[in-house]
Amino acid sequence: MRHYATDSASAAGRILALCMVVDGNLAPSELRALNRSRLLDYINIDIDTFHGLLDQLCQDMLTSSVQQECVVLGQDTIDALLREIEAPELRRQLLQAMWSIADADGVLADAEAKLLARACVIWSAESGFVQHEAQLASAN
Repeated sequence: MRHYATDSASAAGRILALCMVVDGNLAPSELRALNRSRLLDYINIDIDTFHGLLDQLCQDMLTSSVQQECVVLGQDTIDALLREIEAPELRRQLLQAMWSIADADGVLADAEAKLLARACVIWSAESGFVQHEAQLASAN
């Protein structure tokens, strides 16, 4: 996997891209959720740049994570990508957007749940947000 500077727009954009493709399916509802989150504006990248990051992520996954004809990202790889984000406010913003993206198609896939869980572990100070969002979602 490529390395991006800590707290960079590229590192943050890749986390969003990962949330969209980690379950093996990029749903249009996930792109709409990303749009609604306005996080691309927050991290100051445009949609074309995001699509480039998404493409690079998919290329990296195919070249470094293929095992027996499927793509598998190990926990160490996911953890390394998450550790590129250190700023607490950026972590909170990303967690909020990741939750919205993962929930956009109405199905929380195992891979999405694992990514959110790892984000909670790595970004432990911000993990209360995801728990709060889960409670709100189950109340609705």
